[in-house]
Amino acid sequence: MDILESLKMAGKTLVANKLRSGLTMLGIIIGNASVIAMVGVGQGAQKYAADQFQSLGTDIIFILPGTDNARRNTITPPNRLVLADAEAIATQVPSIKDVAPQVNGSELATYKNQTQRATLIGTTPEYSSVRSADVSRGRFLTSDDLKRNGRVITLGAAIARNLFGQTDPIGQQIRIKGISFEVIGIMAEKGAFLGTNQDDSVFIPITTMTSRLVGKTSPYGIGISFINVAAKNSDSVSTAQFQISNLLRLRHQTTDINAEDTFTIRTQKDALEIVDKISGALTILLAATAGISLLVGGIGIMNIMLVSVTERTSEIGLRKAIGASQSSILTQFMIEAVILSLAGGFIGTGLGISGVLLVGAVTPLKAGVSGVAIVIAVSVSGAIGLFFGVFPARQAAKLDPIVALRST
Repeated sequence: MDILESLKMAGKTLVANKLRSGLTMLGIIIGNASVIAMVGVGQGAQKYAADQFQSLGTDIIFILPGTDNARRNTITPPNRLVLADAEAIATQVPSIKDVAPQVNGSELATYKNQTQRATLIGTTPEYSSVRSADVSRGRFLTSDDLKRNGRVITLGAAIARNLFGQTDPIGQQIRIKGISFEVIGIMAEKGAFLGTNQDDSVFIPITTMTSRLVGKTSPYGIGISFINVAAKNSDSVSTAQFQISNLLRLRHQTTDINAEDTFTIRTQKDALEIVDKISGALTILLAATAGISLLVGGIGIMNIMLVSVTERTSEIGLRKAIGASQSSILTQFMIEAVILSLAGGFIGTGLGISGVLLVGAVTPLKAGVSGVAIVIAVSVSGAIGLFFGVFPARQAAKLDPIVALRST
C-alpha cells in the first residue's frame, strides 16, 4: 500500500472519530499556542525595551556614584560624585558633547486643592538635549535660572494634566515642601520606562534643588545622584568612557592600581544588553514552561493511539492475513499520529499568532513572531507525533494475524 493510500485511510479514520481526534489534538494546540505567544510577547518586550532606551537619547553615558559591590554590600554607600565632577567632565573631556548632572528626589506637589506625588529632578539646561527631553509648551531651564537659584519648574505632561486639568499651567505657582515655584514649561509626553512614569517628573534648577529641597551635600562638595553624558557620536562612546574614567580617578585620588573606583560608568549599550539578557532568559523560561503542554499532548497522542490499536485489532489481523506487511501497518499508524500532531500544531500556531497580535494591539509591546519560530513550533509538533506514535505503531505492526483475528 502506497503512502497516498495510507494518508486517505488515516484521514477517514480520524474524521470518523471527530471528538476523540479533537480532544487528542488539544494538548498540542495548547502547547503550540502557548509557545508561540510566549516567544512573540518576549520578542515584543525586547523591542519595547530597545525603543525605550533609544528614547533616553543617543550615545548616552551614565555615571553613578559607588561601585556595584559597594551598592550591594552597604545600605547607603558614600557618595563621592559631586557637581564639580560634572563641571570638570564638561570642560576637560574632549570627546563629549553635553553633560547634565542630576539630583533625584520625591515630594508632594500642590496646586490649590490638588496634590500629587512627583519625582523631582534637579538638573541643568543640558538635560533637555542629552536625554532628548522635548518641551511642548513654554521653556526648559536656563543657565540664568541656575545662577540665581530660581524657583522655577518645568512639569512633566502627566503631572501638569493631573494638577491643572483644563487650566493653563504656564505662569501658575505650585508648592513643594512649602516653597512656591513658578511653572515655566510643560514637557512633551514620554511615557513610562522601567517602572517609572517619566511624565510624572518635575524639573528644577539643580542649584535650587540642592539648596532648598534635598540639601545633598558631602565632604567633597554638592552630592548628585548621577551624571548624564552625551558623546559626540556613537564612535566616541568608548573614548569618552575611557577619558571620563581617567579624569574621575585623578579627581578622586584613586589612580593606584589596587584602589577601588568610587564611581561606575554605564553606557546605553550596556543597559540595553542587560535588559536583552533578562528578557531573553524570561522568554526561554516561559517558552520552556509552555512547552510542557507539548509533552503532555504527545503523551495524549500515544495513549489514544494505543486505544486505537486495541479497537482495531481485528482490522489489523485481517489486513495482515491478506498480505499487508509490518511496515505498511507501522506506516499507517505513524501517519495517523503525525497528522494529529501536525493539525494540532497548525491550529495552535494560528491561535498563538492571534494572541500575539492581540497583545500588540492592546499594549505598548510591539509583539511579533518570526517565521523561524513558527517553523520550529510546527516541526516540533510533527516530531512529537512521530516520537510518541512509534510505540503504538510498533505494537500494531507486531500483532500476530491469527491472534488478532481470534480476538474478534
